[in-house]
Amino acid sequence: MCCRLVRSAWKKTVSLDKTLAITYRPQFFITHFNFIYMNIYVGNLDYNINDQDLERFFAEYGTVESAKIIIDKYNGRSKGFGFVEMNNEEEAQKAIKELNGATLENREMVVNEARPKTDAPRRRY
Repeated sequence: MCCRLVRSAWKKTVSLDKTLAITYRPQFFITHFNFIYMNIYVGNLDYNINDQDLERFFAEYGTVESAKIIIDKYNGRSKGFGFVEMNNEEEAQKAIKELNGATLENREMVVNEARPKTDAPRRRY
C-alpha cells in the first residue's frame, strides 16, 4: 500500500493519561496515494488574478493539484497572495526557481515554499 503525505493545518490532542494531554500541529497527513504535495507560496500578485489564472500559470511547470488566491473576508477582494499545491516535488522546485522574481500582470512575483502556519496569539482591538 502506498501513502502520501499532505501538509495539514489542523491541531490534534493526544491524551497520554487522564491528567495529561498534549496538543500539537501535525505537518503532514498520511493518505493512501503515492504523491507528496508541495505547498508553494505566491506573493505580490495583482488583485485581479483569480484561482484559474494562477493554476494555468503554474501548469506550465507540472501538475497542479490546487491553486488558491486568499480573499479578504470583509471586502471580498484578493489579498495579493495565494498558494499552489503541486504533487511532484521536482516540478515544484523547478517552478519556484524559475518563477521567483518573474513578472505577472506587471508585478514581480515572490515564489517560495510555504512555511507552516505558526500559533501566534490573536490580536485584540
